[in-house]
Amino acid sequence: MAIDAASTLPATGYPEPTLFIDGDQESGDGGSEGIVDVVDPATGRAIGRPPAADTRQVRAAIEAASRSFPGWSAAPPAERADVLRRAADVLAGRADADALVMTLEQGKTLAESRAEMMSIVDLFRWYADRASGPTARVEPGSVAGGEVSVQHLPIGAVAILTPWNFPASLAARKLAAAFAVGCTAVVKPAPETPASFLAVAQALKDAGLPDGVLNVVNGDPVRISRELIEAPQIRAVSFTGSTPVGREIGRLAAGALTRATLELGGHAPVIVTADVDVPAAARSLATTKYRNAGQVCISPTRFLVEQSIHDEFVHHFVEYATGLRVGPGIDDGMQMGPMAVERRRRGLLDLLDRTVDAGATVQCGGAALDGPGWFVAPTVVTGASVTSAAMNEEPFGPLAVINPYATDDEAIAEANRLPVGLAAYVFSGSAARGDALAARVEAGTVGVNTGVIVHRDSPLSGIKDSGYGSDGGLEGMHEFQHVKAVSTVPVR
Repeated sequence: MAIDAASTLPATGYPEPTLFIDGDQESGDGGSEGIVDVVDPATGRAIGRPPAADTRQVRAAIEAASRSFPGWSAAPPAERADVLRRAADVLAGRADADALVMTLEQGKTLAESRAEMMSIVDLFRWYADRASGPTARVEPGSVAGGEVSVQHLPIGAVAILTPWNFPASLAARKLAAAFAVGCTAVVKPAPETPASFLAVAQALKDAGLPDGVLNVVNGDPVRISRELIEAPQIRAVSFTGSTPVGREIGRLAAGALTRATLELGGHAPVIVTADVDVPAAARSLATTKYRNAGQVCISPTRFLVEQSIHDEFVHHFVEYATGLRVGPGIDDGMQMGPMAVERRRRGLLDLLDRTVDAGATVQCGGAALDGPGWFVAPTVVTGASVTSAAMNEEPFGPLAVINPYATDDEAIAEANRLPVGLAAYVFSGSAARGDALAARVEAGTVGVNTGVIVHRDSPLSGIKDSGYGSDGGLEGMHEFQHVKAVSTVPVR
């Protein structure tokens, strides 16, 4: 398979990324050491530079968030909600322009980028509606005539650290929950994709967000993350990323006694029983697999298909994969873009080589595509042994591994074998069987007969090495609140 088309948009279509501190855009003062260019993944061409904050600017962002917290948290919930609603309206009006910027720096198709921006519109409106929800309950307590008010209060200024695969919505999802309950924030987007979230920051400023409530810094991820987490003014950190980095974030947070929410890596199993509509199940799961070129932490990766339908399922899955139009995301009709960062493409191809060397068979794809950019063909392998690389390491790319299973117990054993537990999927023609399998699989988020498992009103949670805490839903709001219990006995 060759790349379908060539990108023609000039590099000048990409805005210069900045920092956003205390309501103002700033250039980075951190120098260029260790900072790499922002690259269009469809061409491999440099299109900009991430702004590198120095320690002074990081401290300024922290101080701004801390200083603005009392006023923002004391504001009537309706006022915070109005800011979120106005920002949603601004983003809806700019979705096409913002999608183009995202595609230039991340590579996903324009349709995917626009969908990401519109998901933020939906999130902001949903959290705006929840901002005025109850934050306390009253219990009688154990003292006669007394009562206990159990209050959920904003925890303070928070740090939000997010990766490059969903460069705007991952941070916006956390931020909307934090703002709804009254927290202020410092956000550190990925240096590979610095401009996408700045569109969200600008929309919030245009919507009347007070200066200092939101700050955006970028640059050296290791130093800036440490400076944020160890700052006494930062009361909570919410991180999405790999398990190894999450361990370090958790270690730093523990040392600083800072609350941490960690949404980490996965290697999502899929159990497909023999009583499904095979073509429909294969198409649904393949659509989910190749979304964002497979660069999704909840992407289905280990497909466990009941033996009697295995070959038929592989046929339909491969048919979908080979029919995908792969090319630069800015070009019309593309269904999958390149991988976002070149090191991840190298890692995926290495993982694939090791898996094939261990005896797996490539059914389609299996290689980088000819031409510029970081494209990998949609790939399916079968017959991968349980000890092979692809069965043990998250591919985080357009690779699906499909193996047969004989019994449900065997499928569950394989699904639960790895130390991660972020997402899982079950496709079954029997509601009872599907529910039973979903109950036994070890994952924080499970889809039964659907590939859509992240919603505006429900949490995304992991177990085991996939982290702890929740993003999204009411549970996501609780991550940015602390509990105060006030016991009262009336004066007699």
